[in-house]
Amino acid sequence: MSEWPEGPAICYSGYRRGQSPESRVYPSLDEIREDLLLLSPHWRLLRLYDCSPHAERVLQVIREDGLALRVLLGAHLGAETSNPRCPWGGLYSDAQLAAQRSANDAEVERLIALARRHEDIVFAVAVGNEATVDWSDHLVPVPRLIECVRRVRSALRQPVTVCENYVPWRRHLRPLADELDFISLHTYPVWEYKTIDEALAYSQENYASVAGLYPDKRVVITEAGWPTASNGRGMNAADATPQLQARHYRELVAWTDAAAIPCFVFEAFDEEWKGSADALEPEKHWGLFTAGRAPKLVLQEAEPGQGEEAGRSPPGTA
Repeated sequence: MSEWPEGPAICYSGYRRGQSPESRVYPSLDEIREDLLLLSPHWRLLRLYDCSPHAERVLQVIREDGLALRVLLGAHLGAETSNPRCPWGGLYSDAQLAAQRSANDAEVERLIALARRHEDIVFAVAVGNEATVDWSDHLVPVPRLIECVRRVRSALRQPVTVCENYVPWRRHLRPLADELDFISLHTYPVWEYKTIDEALAYSQENYASVAGLYPDKRVVITEAGWPTASNGRGMNAADATPQLQARHYRELVAWTDAAAIPCFVFEAFDEEWKGSADALEPEKHWGLFTAGRAPKLVLQEAEPGQGEEAGRSPPGTA
């Protein structure tokens, strides 16, 4: 595998009020430019989730503005099989699944085309996101993921991965892992009712349990974060505060930096389109910035000027 690019990493979804991937209303070039000018002084690596016009515009702005940003580009794969274990609905008709399979083929082709066109910016690609975990509403069979990964690896020079919760890597993804250049895992202690005092050790345990199974593979954290508000769905509401987000961020970055583990913090901006209509829906509140692009406490705590020297240390790590 090629050398991993240096610099702090963050997940980026730029959808604002009235925009979403579901409605296919995408941020404009100017909106994306505003976002990247906020992010680029502090982070060097961005993770994008799909190959929609959002991703195309992000890559366009990076190129046109000469920003010192590199991208882990993802392909979003929709459901190719029903999942009755999904709590919020994972059942589809045969016609829907057939249509989604075709859509996934098209998404993989877009991934290949974008990664080729922006080979100097896209340093790696991810084929699918949380598509094998028990609760996924976009379940894709492992043999089908392997098929897609092989197609991408045969077409690109960049390293190829699949992004997934830590649990499936420990259970049934060995055949998939064998096909990958590196493994990408997600760890969210708060979604498993861990307190802030337990959180770092739990993430370290999650990571070690996967890395120990694949000693010959680089293991990267492609999502880890903490919400700032919650109605209590899936977590203790009292644990979702700006103060606890700031602490988790500091501890997470200190550990991964010291251990030389690449870690994409989730998420740059609050995503109002996600989850239920409840304003306190936790899916909406993972950003280090609000949906209005105001920095949260985690960033306000930084020392003046911190994070700007050589782009190494993002705000909030002191």
